[in-house]
Amino acid sequence: MTTFKTVNPATGDDIETYALMTKDEAMAKLATCHNAHLEWRKLSHAERAPYLVKIAAKLREHRDELAELMTREVGKLLADGKTEVDICAAIFDYTAENGPDLLADEERTHTGGEKRGLVTYQPIGVIYSIQPWNFPLYQPTRVLAANLMAGNGCVLKHASICTGTALRFNELCREAGLPDDLFQVLLINHDVSDDLIEAPLVRGVTMTGSDVAGRHIGAAAAKALKKSVLELGSNDAYLVLEDADIETAVKFSVMGRLYNNGETCVSAKRFIVTDKVYDAFTTAFVEQMKAIKMGDPLQDDTQLGPLSSQDQCDTVRDQVNESVKRGAEVLCGGAPADQTGAYYPATVLAEVTPGMPAYDDEIFGPVAAIIRAKDDEDAMRIANDSRYGLGGGIFSQDEERAVQLARDHFDTGMVRVNSFGAADPNMPFGGVKDSGFGREHGGFGMKEFVNVKAIFRP
Repeated sequence: MTTFKTVNPATGDDIETYALMTKDEAMAKLATCHNAHLEWRKLSHAERAPYLVKIAAKLREHRDELAELMTREVGKLLADGKTEVDICAAIFDYTAENGPDLLADEERTHTGGEKRGLVTYQPIGVIYSIQPWNFPLYQPTRVLAANLMAGNGCVLKHASICTGTALRFNELCREAGLPDDLFQVLLINHDVSDDLIEAPLVRGVTMTGSDVAGRHIGAAAAKALKKSVLELGSNDAYLVLEDADIETAVKFSVMGRLYNNGETCVSAKRFIVTDKVYDAFTTAFVEQMKAIKMGDPLQDDTQLGPLSSQDQCDTVRDQVNESVKRGAEVLCGGAPADQTGAYYPATVLAEVTPGMPAYDDEIFGPVAAIIRAKDDEDAMRIANDSRYGLGGGIFSQDEERAVQLARDHFDTGMVRVNSFGAADPNMPFGGVKDSGFGREHGGFGMKEFVNVKAIFRP
């Protein structure tokens, strides 16, 4: 029997030991999920909605417990964990309220206007969800809520370091009344995961993670002729234009870089600052980053906790060191903290240029890259000079112009104007280029894994 452990990244202490499932055990779980789906699909959308509302209530009831569990497993600030639970509950409520209308049958007229047609959104079966550790509750929630409303079942392979959160989430769904087996958590390795993608009972695959992992998962799904949705992270650029309000830009830039300890796919990571305001922004930004209090994520006054694991801390360290080796200048931070735990301080790099990890890649930690632009046009060019295209932001006092730039020129799936945020249940979430494809939230996720069936009447 192969086992693995979860570890508290703040202390290095072991939390729990789990056994990996065999291929046969995983396939048996898949079969029971499929059987549960066959009954679940018989319910109308309106009949499914109350189950989601009860799950939302159950999450709120256990808000403090879930937040503390996530903090222990991945180092998330306790306050951020509570916010994550709130977002998850809101997603279930949004899906319950809006799903029946969004997925309702549509009457259509054939070309010529004489014959009638019907478009219906039918469930397809079991969806395989592969999720990362940075938002242990939110990542599986956004898949589960949408697919339960659509009438599908769901099997989850979560990141091993947050196994406890995955299993507790599953328990709470059952306590809320969700039929047994409709949502399954699989503790499996990568080889069994690939076998699962090929399994006939899996009808769709959704994955959040790195672009490297996304290429593998997407290729395996395509080979098996399974539809996939991939959300693959990014190196999001936030533009500080010539007319930006510096106080606003710095406030949301610090927030955007350090939210969730910097481990967020839509974090502000590259700061493209026009020459006119470069010195003012950089001075104020570095001053605030230096003042950030790093420490125990369970304490209310802590502003920056540990990274999710020692491996993740080492990865960030190596990316920063390589960037410095290639010419980046460290304005603050720049090395792991000399203390127990996977702590990496708020860091700002300047003189960042192509060929450096800080420019080209995603640094999943509290490291900001400042890049100088000649003017607004140059800033937009640099922002789009990336293989990624998930999110981004624009700081400008001319809001309408910023919206126009975001709409017509920013090559990403999401753009924030004079603000920062992670996700909203009523707005689509997803990206372009190497940030993947498909959309979640805003009603779009409910239609990713359905059979859009056309019925022609005489």
